[in-house]
Amino acid sequence: MMVDFTLTDKQKTLRKNAHAFAQHVLANASELYAHLPDQRARFEATLPIYRKAVESGLIKGQVPVPLGGTSGSLIEAAIVVEEFYSVEPSAALTIFGTGLGLTPLILAGSPEQHAKYLKPFLVTEGAPLASFVHSEPNGTANWLEKGAPGLNTTAYKDGHEWIVDGEKLWTTNSSGWDQRGADIQCVVCRQSHPSVKQDPASDPASHILILIITREDIARNDSCAYAILGDPELAGHKSAIGPHSRFSNFRVPAANLLCAPGQGSQVVEQTFGSSAALVGAMCVGIMRAAFEAALKFCKEEKRGGTASIIERQSVSDRLVDIKMRVETARMLTWKALSGIEHGPGSWEQRLETALEAKIWCSEQATRAVVDAMSVVGM
Repeated sequence: MMVDFTLTDKQKTLRKNAHAFAQHVLANASELYAHLPDQRARFEATLPIYRKAVESGLIKGQVPVPLGGTSGSLIEAAIVVEEFYSVEPSAALTIFGTGLGLTPLILAGSPEQHAKYLKPFLVTEGAPLASFVHSEPNGTANWLEKGAPGLNTTAYKDGHEWIVDGEKLWTTNSSGWDQRGADIQCVVCRQSHPSVKQDPASDPASHILILIITREDIARNDSCAYAILGDPELAGHKSAIGPHSRFSNFRVPAANLLCAPGQGSQVVEQTFGSSAALVGAMCVGIMRAAFEAALKFCKEEKRGGTASIIERQSVSDRLVDIKMRVETARMLTWKALSGIEHGPGSWEQRLETALEAKIWCSEQATRAVVDAMSVVGM
């Protein structure tokens, strides 16, 4: 079949609706948070926007149809991501962070877990948050390297409960709106007592499990069992939240086990695979916004000359270069997302393309914004 980049009527409607939400709701976000002094205050100020996202079906729209949601293909997700990021990345990240947080549950949950935990995210009221809780203060780039220390966050079985200890960082939405936890946290742990170091001869992946932790679980534990240690400043996302949290002798019911030891690492990889390619769509949105702003400026401004500066060769060449990067980034992102869902190739090959999209588009976004700034400065 020939490659076709023509949007269907459904996708055109989706883009139109996403554009309308971005212009009518997200565009006003900075008025709510820009004057506030810290990351936590700015995040909490976006609660009204998140509620509108829920009311508009944007959270339900990240859950597959068979599970009660309304989500379509990953390409359709990219269309929404691009529209939102072209207007307001920070508040948008909170919305999409919930989709990321639900992904392990969607991929690995049992029918009973789906019915129990997805329910708050299938209605169009409230402000439920979900979080994928993986990254740690010491870094997790090499978390499955044999001989390395492994994850700091541990979990061991004690009767009908799991005991969780350790710290997490950069975990979007994990603290919830009130620092008592997101509605759902999918927490990646290493099976071990916290006092036991990982055997350097063992396969780290064989110890990885994922637990579902809810606000109710946090409420049942001692007040010191779950703590938010800080909210790092996120330079590029001024109103999102990526807390530094700590679990201390935290008790989780055995029924909350999402992935048994040895099964968690694959789900983590699948979760990061789809989200990696969607980062490409975020970058496309940012590049597009920079291009459109620079293009408007260059058409309207003469900067002391007799013609609009877009007539100047150096300026127009720079704009053409930015536009080509926008289009190329979008195509690579769509290819990666199509590959994740439909192939061809092995999972490893499809993941490689997704990571290419994340890395290349991120690098191009930086270049495009700097080039757009230089055009405006000419």
